[in-house]
Amino acid sequence: MGSRILVFLVVALIQVCTTPAVTNNDDFNALKALKDIWENVPPSWVGSDPCGSRWDGILCTNSRVTSITLASMGLKGTLSGDISNLSELQILDLSYNPELSGPLPPAIGDLKKLTSLILVSCRFSGPIPDTIGSLPQLTYLSLNSNGFTGSIPPSLGNLDKLYWLDLADNRLTGNIPVSTGTTPGLDLLVHTKHFHFGFNQLSGHIPPKLFSSGMVLIHVLLESNKLTGSIPSTLGLVKSLEVVRLDNNSLAGPVPSNINNLTSVSEMYLSNNVLTGPLPNLTGMDLLTYLDMSNNSFEATDFPPWFSTLQSLTTLVMETTQLQGQIPSDFFSLSNLQTVDARNNQLNGTLDIGTSTINQLSLIDLRKNKISGFTNRPGVEKVGVILVDNPVCQETGVTERYCSVPQTESSYSTPLNNCVASLCFANQISSPNCKCAFPYTGLLKFRAPSFSNLENNTYYTVLEKSLMNSFKLHQLPVDSVNLSHPRKDSSTYLVLNLQVFPFGQDRFNRTGISSIGFVLSNQTFKPPSLFGPFFFIGDAYLNFAGEVTGSKKSSNTGVIIGAVAGGSVLLLLLLGAGLYAHRQKKRAEKATEQNNPFAQWESNMSIGGVPQLKGARNFSFEELRKYSNNFSETNDIGSGGYGNVYRGVLPTGELIAIKRAQQGSMQGGLEFKTEIELLSRVHHKNVVSLLGFCFDRGEQMLVYEFVPNGSLMESLSGKTGIRLDWVRRLKVALGAARGLAYLHELANPPIIHRDIKSSNILLDERLNAKVADFGLSKPMGDSEKGHLTHVTTQVKGTMGYMDPEYYMTQQLTEKSDVYSFGVVMLELLTGKRPIEKGKYVVREVKTALDRAKYLYNLGELLDSSIGLDTTLKGLDKFVDVALKCVEENGSDRPTMGEVVKEIENILQLAGLNPNADSASTSASYDDASKGNAKHPYIFSKDAFDYSGGFPVAKVEPL
Repeated sequence: MGSRILVFLVVALIQVCTTPAVTNNDDFNALKALKDIWENVPPSWVGSDPCGSRWDGILCTNSRVTSITLASMGLKGTLSGDISNLSELQILDLSYNPELSGPLPPAIGDLKKLTSLILVSCRFSGPIPDTIGSLPQLTYLSLNSNGFTGSIPPSLGNLDKLYWLDLADNRLTGNIPVSTGTTPGLDLLVHTKHFHFGFNQLSGHIPPKLFSSGMVLIHVLLESNKLTGSIPSTLGLVKSLEVVRLDNNSLAGPVPSNINNLTSVSEMYLSNNVLTGPLPNLTGMDLLTYLDMSNNSFEATDFPPWFSTLQSLTTLVMETTQLQGQIPSDFFSLSNLQTVDARNNQLNGTLDIGTSTINQLSLIDLRKNKISGFTNRPGVEKVGVILVDNPVCQETGVTERYCSVPQTESSYSTPLNNCVASLCFANQISSPNCKCAFPYTGLLKFRAPSFSNLENNTYYTVLEKSLMNSFKLHQLPVDSVNLSHPRKDSSTYLVLNLQVFPFGQDRFNRTGISSIGFVLSNQTFKPPSLFGPFFFIGDAYLNFAGEVTGSKKSSNTGVIIGAVAGGSVLLLLLLGAGLYAHRQKKRAEKATEQNNPFAQWESNMSIGGVPQLKGARNFSFEELRKYSNNFSETNDIGSGGYGNVYRGVLPTGELIAIKRAQQGSMQGGLEFKTEIELLSRVHHKNVVSLLGFCFDRGEQMLVYEFVPNGSLMESLSGKTGIRLDWVRRLKVALGAARGLAYLHELANPPIIHRDIKSSNILLDERLNAKVADFGLSKPMGDSEKGHLTHVTTQVKGTMGYMDPEYYMTQQLTEKSDVYSFGVVMLELLTGKRPIEKGKYVVREVKTALDRAKYLYNLGELLDSSIGLDTTLKGLDKFVDVALKCVEENGSDRPTMGEVVKEIENILQLAGLNPNADSASTSASYDDASKGNAKHPYIFSKDAFDYSGGFPVAKVEPL
């Protein structure tokens, strides 16, 4: 026996040392070169197989590296030209690493498959490489908040697929390039929707050629540059525009008269220029919410009556614009108006704001005018009126509140969620759910919000819900978010502090941070329209799960120590095995018994020998109690006849589901042992994996992998907020069918599940189906497979899903599972429970069925959220398969293997890949063109592409 162990260990050691790498060699060498010049790389960056060993932040397709996302990792160093060897790279996101510096290598232009180049808030410098213009697939180019110098490369005009262009907050100089007969320019970017060039040192005129009627621009942000000359009239041709910021430049001359053609604009900033001529007439701009034309040299004019026609207006800023005369009281009756700032003008007469207090008006600032009186009506005290340095306040002894400047500042912070804030230690922070944790922090900066009343907390509540919905949609491990300290900075950006708290543990792992950072840097998160365009500045995260912070040197030292320790352990194992071979058998058995974690079974001969397990771990009661926070109510995620299921977190950060039997439902020791032996042999991507068990202190617990998106039943009922369209339902059906076919045909021994239902089909982070809950499962021998010979003395299952033949005859075969699966297929079609309001879905479908009619005459039964406005390709064949599964006689039903083939054929006929993940397939199936969203941050429900491993917003126009 000892010699066999020795041979086994030697073979295992040889296998460890000779396992072939999965990663393409060129890709590995490129990553190794980056690793060698970067400090603070993730500790997982060890070995020679980034794809196979899953280096943090690296995503591969087959053997090729296709995505690098390392936001807020604390990286230090430069970006070398070796990056160009990653020829299949599609996404590069190194945002929020302020110690990444130096120039961008021109070799970056060799990444011909790159779709997203995102380097937000680093410290890169030097010129933007002209070679970026040779990236034919590039759709997102975000280089904002760095130190780039030089001019904007004209070659960017070659990027005909570019959707997002953000070069803001750098030190770029020179003119805005447009095309000539020999060179490209930005005027060629007719499919681009975002020009974000603010806070640079761009100079010269805004070229009239930059704009044309064929463009689809929605944002033109040129604020805080050194631009001169006039505003080109061609700007009025781009009728898709929604946000225009030309403020804080040196623009001169009159505003073009056709600017009111921009009827989709909601925010317009023309302030702090030297514009002359008459005030532009903006009649017809009915969506305009925020207008700032302050600090210009317009001709003196009475307060324009057309201001009162802007029904969407929330904010009017007209400081130092030569306004005169009296403000009509009907202007203050605009239902959305919040702020009027007309300081330092020649306005006069008596200020009368009428009954405007019933609306949203919060501030009227008319300092340094010639207002001689104020009509103080009831309720006016709710509005902050400032008339300092007006005649009405210059009379001796005047003490009215409007004759002083109030000090106001919003102190908003996300309220607690019906709990008491926790007392936290070790620099942890109590979350809105009163859990101590290390949050991911940063600043949200909104470049053109449509509101100005920062004390309206409703706005922030909407934003919080939007953030959480986005994190949930992308299956990110977020428990809650906290927004605080809203304020306007010197550029009138709305700034909010953001804290993102982890779910299920007190800190994020690296995958969680990079995923959250990518959602924010890649603009996948779309805020409510009233907040407008935004960017995020993330802080470095210092408390990764399972890691001790330190330098690259200490990290490498740890790797060396680990390697030495590992080698020592292997050497000791080999030595121990050799010695063991020479010991007496009796002594060996005694030692085994003393160290055997399953000795509790051996003490009871009626239970049998040690469980023969394949990969399942024996957990102690104390371990599971710790991992589940003492089986707390907050970690209780479900219950059934067997007991409760709790969420837990292993020390590695891995989420687990703990199924804890209640006392009255516990099995005998032999049955429990048999069940875990059976489940430990089950390994399939569409079957929930058993990770371990606990048979300690009179407890019986099973530990499964955690599946984050709940059950199919919850999604169909709308509880999870996940919309399952037709394609996703096909993919869910295929995944569940494959899992069940594996149990019937490939598991050893084959298994009859006996309780297939929608609540026992779980959906993972990519909406792939996993068959779960084997509490009623039965193994079957090969001789029994496919025959009605397995007789059970007690019929078990769930009404509505149960095979009537099994119920009547008590003869259980795998065809009973097939019947239950057919019911699930009908549930996917109708969205109804099997038995609902006394109606049985099988009977309802069979009764309504008419194959000669449209949709088989099932239109009224189909679930509306299935997407009835789209072509339901393969619906007829899906119905046919489902009805075959629910045939009365088991012998007339197909096998699950046959069901799998049928559903695969349905997907192929629909032009879809049956082997693609559920989330990615659906994203490309829906007709996004049906959307008609007004604002750039409102996308269709399925406007995300998951094919790169991370959710990426689609760039097609809506």
